[in-house]
Amino acid sequence: MGVAPAREARHAAGFRRWLDNGYHGEMAWLERNVQRRTDPSVVVPGARSVVMVGRSYYIEEPPAALWNDPARGRMARYAWGADYHDVLLPPLMELMQFVKAETPGAPAGRAYVDTGPVLERTWAADAGLGFIGKNGLLISPKHGSYVLLGGIITTAELDYDQPATDDGATLGPGHCGQCRRCLNACPTHAFPAPYILNSNLCISYLTIEQKGSIPESLRGKMRNWIYGCDDCQTVCPWVRRYSRPSPARFLAFDADRFCPDLMELMTLDDDAFRRRYKGTPITRTKRRGLLRNAAVALGNWGERDALPVLRRALEDPEPLIREHARWAIAQIEGRPA
Repeated sequence: MGVAPAREARHAAGFRRWLDNGYHGEMAWLERNVQRRTDPSVVVPGARSVVMVGRSYYIEEPPAALWNDPARGRMARYAWGADYHDVLLPPLMELMQFVKAETPGAPAGRAYVDTGPVLERTWAADAGLGFIGKNGLLISPKHGSYVLLGGIITTAELDYDQPATDDGATLGPGHCGQCRRCLNACPTHAFPAPYILNSNLCISYLTIEQKGSIPESLRGKMRNWIYGCDDCQTVCPWVRRYSRPSPARFLAFDADRFCPDLMELMTLDDDAFRRRYKGTPITRTKRRGLLRNAAVALGNWGERDALPVLRRALEDPEPLIREHARWAIAQIEGRPA
């Protein structure tokens, strides 16, 4: 936990440039109320402090035989269990009530876990939780970047923590030094420059936030990622050296759910999808999005064993699934046996 002064975000100008460049893709909500996102006093009038909390969600690597099997889909680590909104918000609300009870004058406040107009990483860096790396993620020197963030904006005047050394986006080389491993590891080259992500090219965006058809030029680069992507984190030296499991775990690797057999996944109907992924972040994509992604992964796998299930998918009631199944079939049939 750390506390930062509630003032205009120091990356506000960069955030506006990012929006102007269209790097947010279809995430139109980021364009709305930019002032609320960059100035906490607009959200909570009279705001004086921003309390930021971080929680590690790291768990050990899955068995290599499963994780490296192209016939299985990969899902980002944060999704391997309960939805983090449901995990972080109750204790954050409890903390906010504690601040109110312990501060004279019953200060006002609001708590957010990735649900409101808060630039979490900026405030977390200002509160000393870590620095922002070249991949745009907050990197904790104690936990790496597998860290979930939540925040409280409050009118209470609290003691501020020492900000992290500047991340390099504005003043210098920061803690990343000359390292470019995260930038080089991105399969779709989604980083036009260090510290800047073009969401339109990001596999996490394509598999989760992109609601329609995935551009054909990017499908082959997605490999077998079907929900999110951790490539720019797994190669990071900070992650490799300092990541450790949280004492209070809420995630667990379940191969059938989070590294599923792609052909079996394509057979799920709506009820089976809801039963398998209820309470997890995976429901964000809905069945049509997840099976769209699975069809792309089967096309990238390229084995003719996948053709029967893909041909059955041509009869699916969802046009999005049918379209990507057709693409996958063409990919497989166009290769030598």
